Amino acid sequence: MQYFSTNRKAPHVSFREAVIRGQPDDKGLYFPEEIPRLPAGFLDDLHKKSNEQIAFEVIRPYAGDDIAEEKLYEICVETVDFPFPLVSVSENISALELFHGPTLAFKDVGARFMSRCLRHFSSEKSEKTIVIVATSGDTGGAVANGFYGVEGVEVVILYPKGKVSRVQELQLTTLGGNVTALEVDGVFDDCQALAKQALADAELQKRVFLTSANSINAARWLPQQFCYFYAIRDWEGALPVISVPSGNFGNICAGILAHISGLPVAKFIAACNANDVIPDFLRTGSLEPRASVATLSNAMDVGNPSNFVRILEIFGHDFVNLKEKLEAVSISDETTAATMREVFDAYGYMLDPHGAVGYRALADTGRKGIFLETAHPVKFDSVTEILGVEVEPPENVRELFEREKGSTQLGTNYSDLRDILLREI
Repeated sequence: MQYFSTNRKAPHVSFREAVIRGQPDDKGLYFPEEIPRLPAGFLDDLHKKSNEQIAFEVIRPYAGDDIAEEKLYEICVETVDFPFPLVSVSENISALELFHGPTLAFKDVGARFMSRCLRHFSSEKSEKTIVIVATSGDTGGAVANGFYGVEGVEVVILYPKGKVSRVQELQLTTLGGNVTALEVDGVFDDCQALAKQALADAELQKRVFLTSANSINAARWLPQQFCYFYAIRDWEGALPVISVPSGNFGNICAGILAHISGLPVAKFIAACNANDVIPDFLRTGSLEPRASVATLSNAMDVGNPSNFVRILEIFGHDFVNLKEKLEAVSISDETTAATMREVFDAYGYMLDPHGAVGYRALADTGRKGIFLETAHPVKFDSVTEILGVEVEPPENVRELFEREKGSTQLGTNYSDLRDILLREI
């Protein structure tokens, strides 16, 4: 499998090169030259397949010959060694719970897969690799956990000061070792802009081997397909509508990719918060990025969603075909909080703010389907404030409260980040 840049000004590369490089030189995103179709009989036996079997069969054509099948299967086993339960919330709506991994967020899947791929590829080279990642919440913790202790790899995480929850911050600032946390005096878009500038810095790349662990990296994005296969495997009845809390659009893009490969889904809903660039685009046909605004669902506070260009590639930039498969709605903080209270009172189910956006977007359609509960409620301070009840923390979260935070303050001046990266050599 070869990968091209969505800006079409960089050479095509193998899966290995796409993972190691992270982003093409022309600042586009890597996209597979062809979308593989599911093999004959795959769906007939889906209910019999284990998590690791599904993961391996889905990702194998994307990795091609760059990872031996035995090694790739081992990576898949390590990536999905926790449950992905489909839980009935109401008569028509089920939650796909993606928070049972080590950092209690859906991003554990992509971070674990990518870290193991990069560890495999890094063993073939002598120089140190620096992984840079911008986070609006959960990505940082998942990447920190996935790469912690990986020999030959240093991790640099940029997160917006005061705009992530206490648990999220502790997950990305308390590991130390090969993980450096940079507390940026700005918003997520500032963090993402700094990371992209570093990745595009040709002079820096001559001195530092730098790659990205955001969903712009193909190895972070592609394995997110797995979860959709698990949902359909455990679903009963007519084809579901799937509602995905969406910020940078990597997760829903992976779901749509799985669907184009052959996974049966009725329709996708991109459930957005007040950052409504894509709902506006689907209404007007005009894509106009803007500055992000802070909301309860902070991991979705993205005003310029990088991965949407991949969705456009999937549909060949055909606006009509895109709208047939994708809806997008914007849910306010007031409605998010009201939904959390409504669902808890009616069904005893505790939503996090992101899941609440996904639930509301689906419930408002009156259709039967699945929403993605992308993170554990304990990760968000607002849940207790809104519901008036304490969230019982899992054991690994209780341990976090005993650790000491370690971060470096950073402004939005790129030269300061560049100096830090050079010190990591």
